[in-house]
Amino acid sequence: MTEDTLKSYYDEVGNMIFQDQFLEEITQEESVIPNRKNLDDPIVKTLEKFIEIQQNKEKQSMKKIAARFVIEKFDGKNMNAYNWMETFEKECARFDTVEEEEKIEIFRLFLEKSCLDWYSSIMIKHGLQSSEWKLIFLQTYANKSWTTSKYAVFFKYQTGSLLEYTIKKEKLLLEVRKAIDQGTLIDIIAAGLPDFITDRINKEEIVQTKDLFNELGKLEHLVAKKKFSKKKDDAKQIKEKCSICEYLQKRMRYHSEDFCWFKTKVNNGKKKIVNK
Repeated sequence: MTEDTLKSYYDEVGNMIFQDQFLEEITQEESVIPNRKNLDDPIVKTLEKFIEIQQNKEKQSMKKIAARFVIEKFDGKNMNAYNWMETFEKECARFDTVEEEEKIEIFRLFLEKSCLDWYSSIMIKHGLQSSEWKLIFLQTYANKSWTTSKYAVFFKYQTGSLLEYTIKKEKLLLEVRKAIDQGTLIDIIAAGLPDFITDRINKEEIVQTKDLFNELGKLEHLVAKKKFSKKKDDAKQIKEKCSICEYLQKRMRYHSEDFCWFKTKVNNGKKKIVNK
């Protein structure tokens, strides 16, 4: 050993030291059975921590683990807070993430918009060691009004794909009430469909939502046909000659009489003639 090394491990009278801590002599027999005093020793704890760090180097980083989570980011408005937290907990369990500190750090990666400000505030107040972060999250973002429920129930098909409407409505309803039974779910989804669609579906054959999806896929051509017919009718209306413009000897114009600029003028003229 060099002189500098000796100074690091021995004091002036020859006792062994480490980081200015005096080391007691332990025989081979004593070292087999560790006592509580040795376990609590700062040096022992330092060595244990070092071993733990070395083991953790073999693990994936939290960002890599989070990248494999099958869950949407939460912005406070896009989904039910209880359902989202349940999914988050299941994903943590799937990747053996059980420590609360690790969960809180991964949790941040799935927040966006104003939720990130909320997270920063919680960290300032409680820190990573807080065991109440889930409760605070649910208290903050749980939906306490009827607005979301009413929107999900009364959401109706307007235009476009029947399948897209059905998938969206199912998602809205499940976010409001995850435990809803299949029969009720199917009935509420079907209630938002046009009659000319539901009249072609045998209710007795629809047991699960996937059965409804399958039937609606077969009927997509009906809404496409109706959309095409509407466009054709609109085109006909546009090509019709405006009798008001013709009466006033204006240029020949093709538009609906309901939207003619001279309609009011003609109506007023007719009233004056009647009054005379």
